[in-house]
Amino acid sequence: MLEWRYGEQLDWKLVLVGLSEDVSRYLANGYTPARRTIGQLRFRERYGMPFVAAVKPGLSPSSPACRAVIAARRQWPGSEWRVFRALQLANFNTPLLFDDGEQLRAVLSGVPGVDAEQIVALIDAPEVLSDYEHDKALTRTAAGSPTEFQGKAGNTDGAVRYTAPSVVFETDDGRRLEAGGFQPVEAYDVLIANLNPRLERRAAPDDPAPLLEFFEFGLATQEVAALLASGNDRPDRDAAEVALLELLADGRAERHALGGDALWTAPGCAPGLGWLAAEAASARR
Repeated sequence: MLEWRYGEQLDWKLVLVGLSEDVSRYLANGYTPARRTIGQLRFRERYGMPFVAAVKPGLSPSSPACRAVIAARRQWPGSEWRVFRALQLANFNTPLLFDDGEQLRAVLSGVPGVDAEQIVALIDAPEVLSDYEHDKALTRTAAGSPTEFQGKAGNTDGAVRYTAPSVVFETDDGRRLEAGGFQPVEAYDVLIANLNPRLERRAAPDDPAPLLEFFEFGLATQEVAALLASGNDRPDRDAAEVALLELLADGRAERHALGGDALWTAPGCAPGLGWLAAEAASARR
């Protein structure tokens, strides 16, 4: 949403939390692959994103995925967002285990502008590990912050940390505002408005076509609904899906089935979805 509204007026930095180095904490807390799937279903209901209702063969730590994103960031600056997106979608819709190098390569092989083999080879490289520890340290500075004040911080390893959805806005002159944890999009927007009301702010489009052209990596139905909403209007998922189907019928959109929903792209534009095609082929066999 913010990327659509403000475009290149905002510079983004992705900081990786690094929730787990191994699965020992998960096992100690009785966390199982089945419990993981049940938790995903709650997120699917609340946020509308595609999650497949399937139990993975095991648990995996988040660290390898975080370091894969960092390896991409080091080698091909800017590609980390595509890598992160591919890993997110594959994690919630395929049997992917982050500590399986072969599976990581399969997912990342479809991401444009990166070398999947090189990313996996660099996961344990000293420079990647150093950057990873730096990212982790940055996320564990939430003690006394507005995020902790709102009860939206976490603490899984003895340090108060920002949770993964947290967004911190900073200006060149040092002003800083933060929105910790999950927040409605207008919470982010009001922070930006207070930091710089001179920015140009793009309105929601009349139909999804410009969105599919702008977001080349594809959008889920719920994301399209959110982007079509104006101001504090509630996203209308049904209307968004109807509009997308009309584009599909006119040959102006492509639908890629995913986790009971779909990713929608402009025609011929599906970068980073190679793993999805492979998964579909595997399901048909």
